Amino acid sequence: MRVKYRRPLSPRKRRHVRVRAKVSGTAQRPRLNIFRSSAHIYAQVIDDVRGTTLVAASDLEAPVKERAGDGAPKSARAKAVGEVIAERAKEAGISSVVFDRGGFLYHGRVKAVADGAREGGLQF
Repeated sequence: MRVKYRRPLSPRKRRHVRVRAKVSGTAQRPRLNIFRSSAHIYAQVIDDVRGTTLVAASDLEAPVKERAGDGAPKSARAKAVGEVIAERAKEAGISSVVFDRGGFLYHGRVKAVADGAREGGLQF
């Protein structure tokens, strides 16, 4: 029998698995998940019980680009993503979330999203 090679997980994926073992979103307090690529940042508010995304935002959307300004640095766009996701969550009746940093270290753009969401009125 042939054994299939399994590539080891990256350090970020290992951290993410560890965080997700402890963090889960419910209908009353969904999970605010962050994904940061080299160029963009994405945020989702997820109900893990139903397995659905309730609201989402990214720095590719027009409202975020308008709020951050043309040619804004990545950290300013990340803060605008946090503000927009907070507005959309408030419209959906969500005021409190659990923050999931997605295995990324809590600084830079991830922290900017969290700060923007807090300024927008989300509690976590």
